[in-house]
Amino acid sequence: METSTQPESGRHLYRHQIPITVAAFVRVYVWEIPVRLFHWVNAICIVTLIATGYVIGNPQAVFYANEAYQLYWFGTVRFVHFAAAYIFFFNYLFRIYWAFVGNQYSRWYNYVPLKKWQWLEILEVFRVDIFQLKLKRALELGHNALAAVSYLALFLLFLFQVATGFALYGEMSSSWLPKLFRWVTPLMGGELAVRQWHHIAMWAFVLFIIMHVYIVFYHDYVEAKGTTSSIINGWKFRREDEL
Repeated sequence: METSTQPESGRHLYRHQIPITVAAFVRVYVWEIPVRLFHWVNAICIVTLIATGYVIGNPQAVFYANEAYQLYWFGTVRFVHFAAAYIFFFNYLFRIYWAFVGNQYSRWYNYVPLKKWQWLEILEVFRVDIFQLKLKRALELGHNALAAVSYLALFLLFLFQVATGFALYGEMSSSWLPKLFRWVTPLMGGELAVRQWHHIAMWAFVLFIIMHVYIVFYHDYVEAKGTTSSIINGWKFRREDEL
């Protein structure tokens, strides 16, 4: 009688093996150091501005003292907010500069949907993100077209926050930079309107952060290209047959 230590299920699988071709992956250097540096400086600034901006818009009596001069915590919050705003502004200018001198994945034309394939990719990403369907085609190795358009809208929101923020700061500052934006206040109908719109736009950043974190991790799972780690080390993965 034939005896075997191999389980029947294992023998069955062995007899009916199907050859599987495994595609090779190659590493592609996508995000250069300046882009990654911009991303993390921008992230820290935005979180700082949101936290301090919320406190400025809704101040709390956290501490108590007999004299007002003994409580300067709110002044510290305002200082941190203004300092982060300056860093945010110059970091923003640097990214605009890098959009003209960086590699092919960071150039400005990636963010403007001027080509037919970009619109098709936008529809493809909607299929994946909203309807949870499988990818039909490989997406762009850098930002996919929908992400690129959303970042373009985010850059415009950056500009709005800079303009309204420095307009508010220009009313109390002697520095030349905030004073360049003082024309925004009468244009928008007064300081109260500027403050309200500046505060509303802050919540748009909060919503963006939530969606951004979710979509990044989701596409990292769906595409398996190293989306999450690429903003740290700069490398993504691409199947050889997609190159």
